[in-house]
Amino acid sequence: MRNTITRKLSTAATGGVLLALALTGCSGGSTSGSDAESSPSGSESSGSGELQQVVVGVLSIAPSSAMQYGIDEGIFEKHGLEIELQRGTGGAAMLPAVSTGDIHFAVGNPLSVMVAKDKGLDMKIVSGYSNSLAEDDDINGVVARADSGITSFADLEGKTTTVNAVNTQGDLTIMESAAMAGADPEQINFNELPFQDMEAALERGNTDAVWLPEPFLSRALANPDYVLVGYPNQEAIPGMPTMVTFTSGRYAEENEETVTAFKEAVTETLTSAQANVDDVRATLPAFMGMDAAVAENLRMEEFDGDLRSDELDDLGALMLKYEFVAKEPDVDAMTVQ
Repeated sequence: MRNTITRKLSTAATGGVLLALALTGCSGGSTSGSDAESSPSGSESSGSGELQQVVVGVLSIAPSSAMQYGIDEGIFEKHGLEIELQRGTGGAAMLPAVSTGDIHFAVGNPLSVMVAKDKGLDMKIVSGYSNSLAEDDDINGVVARADSGITSFADLEGKTTTVNAVNTQGDLTIMESAAMAGADPEQINFNELPFQDMEAALERGNTDAVWLPEPFLSRALANPDYVLVGYPNQEAIPGMPTMVTFTSGRYAEENEETVTAFKEAVTETLTSAQANVDDVRATLPAFMGMDAAVAENLRMEEFDGDLRSDELDDLGALMLKYEFVAKEPDVDAMTVQ
């Protein structure tokens, strides 16, 4: 049975639901397990007394492997930091954990960070992290059955499209892409499924189209029964940031030196990761349990520690247009300078 979710929520309900969904709508899927064994403390140091220990929340998705790459390459250690990557039981736990200081930094999608700020959580963006590809094949896309007659975003009007979470980057960019194609975006029904279950739902006819990131996108398009509808990020905001690093306003204020060191280390890590993408892919089998052959050919997002403020401003304008937030986010004001 089709499980249709109404996109618009009442004001009272939206805050709780959106925070519960926070960070689940980035370019990948949900997290699983936890690498942290103890509660972090920003003032703790390693046994040598030289490195500042910080805990960083990550999602179990391919772009997060750049953090592991930076650790393996000794880049964070060079900047005086000992990094502990923590993968929570789900992305929803990361924003509140950053807000309370249980996690010092996190890597997640900027839309969820801006929504959290709109709902009252004091979040600060520290740096850029990854971006979708402005040209050629992108890292996520909408797929439909070849016999469905759906060949453009305009064809999604009146149909059901499956995303991993509503009120996030997937449905936002799909609605804008449909509007740009002349369709009524309010007439698109969205439902939710984990990425790994979407292809089966499409095959059974339980949904008309699905929004898939890599590696699910390439796997689906290898099947001649499916076709690419389009890349919604490229239609709505070419080169849109898919993830940023962030912390709480309180932590940023009380730990300026650590935040600066983290920002510098992340920027150096991502510059190196972009220049050595094959080395980042090589971490995926251990980092995610991904098959080595799949990892070797995986299309990766563009890594960049510099924040794309113009694209984030455009994202904020779309969030206001589709009532994801009550007022347009002030990206400059919520970014660590």
